[in-house]
Formats: sequence, structure tokens, C-alpha cells
Amino acid sequence: MRKKILSVLLCATMVTTMMTGCGSSSDDKSANSKNASSDASSDSGSESSGPIKLTVWGAEGDQDFLKGVVENFKNAYSDQKFDIEIGVESESTAKDTVLKDIEAAADVYSFASDQLADLVRAGALANVDSDELSSIYSKANKTIDDIKSANVDDSIEASSIDGKMYAFPTSGANTYFLYYDKSVISEKDAAKWDTILADAKKAGKKVGMTLNSGWYNASFFYGAGFTTGLNEDGTTTMDWNGTSADGIKGTDVVKAMLDITSNPSFKPIADGKISDSIPTGDYCAVISGTWDSQNAQKVWGKNYAAIKLPTYTLNGKQIQMKPAYGYKMEAVNAYSKNLGWATLLAEYISNEESQTAHFDQVETPPTNKKSLESDALKSNKAVLAATSEGDIGVIQSVGGKYWDPTKTFGEMIAKHKLSATDDKAIQKALDNLVSGVTASLD
Repeated sequence: MRKKILSVLLCATMVTTMMTGCGSSSDDKSANSKNASSDASSDSGSESSGPIKLTVWGAEGDQDFLKGVVENFKNAYSDQKFDIEIGVESESTAKDTVLKDIEAAADVYSFASDQLADLVRAGALANVDSDELSSIYSKANKTIDDIKSANVDDSIEASSIDGKMYAFPTSGANTYFLYYDKSVISEKDAAKWDTILADAKKAGKKVGMTLNSGWYNASFFYGAGFTTGLNEDGTTTMDWNGTSADGIKGTDVVKAMLDITSNPSFKPIADGKISDSIPTGDYCAVISGTWDSQNAQKVWGKNYAAIKLPTYTLNGKQIQMKPAYGYKMEAVNAYSKNLGWATLLAEYISNEESQTAHFDQVETPPTNKKSLESDALKSNKAVLAATSEGDIGVIQSVGGKYWDPTKTFGEMIAKHKLSATDDKAIQKALDNLVSGVTASLD
């Protein structure tokens, strides 16, 4: 399914999460959610003498974008007064923050598609194509079917569970790839870790990647044929401590990772610190996503380049890294006191005009079909690198227990707490990882 967005982009350029886990709907989880849905029409169906209060959260780098969208939203619904507060919350941490206190969370917020199942299971998300909300879209001169058809099919599937849509897709190709300085690393050399590190050594530069995150470090295991999965009860499956379908041992993947991290030209970057690290000038290559394209362009100028993830050496063979691949989307809090208006705001943030503006400002790949036809998008190096991974990317379906153990495991590798010659210690680390990830929910 993820190949559909790639096909749309490639056809336009003339070049070359989906989430499937099952979960109970928020309607089954919360009477408050039901009542809010029932009142949805009344809170947006007519003008109110007082301002409608809403809170919207977005990534730090999206604050200017959100300010503009909110002003456009107010102008689009000028017959209503609004008091809209904008706050900072990364898509990568949205679920954790929201689930601490759903009712206190923002009315509208952005999140990554791999968080959908947990949010739905907790009753945190409004079902945006429910009967209760169906009449809301007429105020925007749309139907929910119009919204679905405006976006690529698999982005809608990624926003849905059991055929029910729980969020509006805002951007696609939410993944990571290699940025590099082509004055140091040639395009041919950028295809392999071995040559990337060798070129970096010659130039006295570093190559950076985040390892203390299960979103990034999974790419080594996915490339070797290992898997993760999400069970109906919210627990996660993982086979990294065994042998993959490709006949590769998990211990051998770890040894290959340790060969990379022990190279003097490799420098690990803590999760969330890539954007701060690129401008230092220490690096000639980093692994990140489209959100860092402007940082990379500023540092490397005319030598700025981007390409899909490289291969790495394992038992004398080249293994293609396979990144986690997903979408970003806009949520409507099921407990919003102004559910109808919250839904209209979330829809507005995800519409064609807003998606196009988002790409223009921070080069985030859209899911809107018309936005994908943008001439600027067709020649964008970062977007093309991201979408080129459509054939190798893995929709990462995992539960909440996945993240802490994979962070700890990645830190062990980044900080050289494991030796490539100590098979027993590596196996024990993998067994502990899998035990923690697959544990039953509290």
C-alpha cells in the first residue's frame, strides 16, 4: 500500500501505517466521548456570541506554519470568534503526553502513524467519519468522502482501524534517509556504510545516526529480514533474538552494527538532537528525515545531497537497510469540549492549501493528491530520497512497550557496552530486548 504515494509522486515527476493493528474504538471506551460526539453538531452548527476556545499542538519547527494556518482558519470561518492557543509537542512524543491525561490534552494535535493503535485503544481519538460528525463537514462545503478521496489511499488506510477513520493525514513518507556532503562523499560511495565511513575519515569528518531509538535502529534488523508486529491486545511481537526468514542471526546484525559504531568516523546522535547536530559542521553525512532538509542545505550549500539508506556489511554480504516508514496525521481529541470545531480545525490543517503551505515552508511531503503535483516537490532532493524508499520501507506496527527497551538497546550499541567478539553478551542483550518489548501490558 505504501507504494501508492510513491507512484503518485513518480508519475507527477516523470521520473522513475499503515497501521493494521486491531483495537476497540473510542466510542466503546468512553461515555464522555459518546456525549461529545453527540454534541458535535451543536457546537459548530451556528455562530456563538463568545469565542470558541481550542488548543492545537504541533512540532517546534511547525509553530510558524500553525500560526498561519490558524489565522487562515479564522478567516475562513469569520462569522465565529475563536480563542486558539498553539503549543509545542513533537509528533514523536504526542502519544505519551496525551495518554498521561487525555482530557487535559490539546483539542487538536499532530502525531506519527505508529501511535494510532495505542491512541484508539485508549479512547483518545474521535472517530472523524462517525455518524455524529458527518454533518460537520458541510460547514466546510465537503463530505468525509471528499476528504478521503483528496488524499492518497494508503494515507487514509494508515489513518483508520477496522474501517473507521480516526485522524486526518497531513504528510507522507515519514521516514529517514541519508543526507551527505557530495564534496566529501560521491553518490556511488553514499550507497554503502563502508565507503561513507572511509570518505569521512579522509576528510576528518563524522557520520551521524540516532541509535537510541527503536524507530531508527530497527532499520538494520528490518533489512536483515527481522520483524515487529502488533497484537490485538496491544502487545508487540519481535524476533530479533533469533534467526530471520532470510537466515540471518540477530547476533550477526548486532556485530555489524558494532563494526559501524566502533569506527572512529562514526558519531552517534541522541534522539531528537539531529537538527542541532547538523549545523555544527562536524558531519559530512547524517541519517534523518525531510524535516532536516533545510538544515542540511544551509550547511552543505551546493554540495547538499540526499539518497536512500545505505547498505551495511554482514558476514561479507551487503544488506540493504530498511527504514520505518509511515505518515503524520492530525488528531481530534475525543474529549474536546468543542468537538465539532476541533474537527473542522484538524481538517483545515490537513487540507490541500495547508499541506501545500507546509511543504513550501518545511518541505514536508504531502498526502493530498493535488499538492503532490507541485513543481517544487518534483525536484526536491529530500522528498525524492524519502519516497524512493517506498519499496523498502516498513510500516512499523508496535505497541507502547516497544520504545523503552529499544532505546536502552540502542544506547548499549552506541556507547560500546557490547563487544563484537562476545556472542553470549550480545545474545543476552537481544533476549532482554525481546523480553521487554513483548511483555504484557500493565
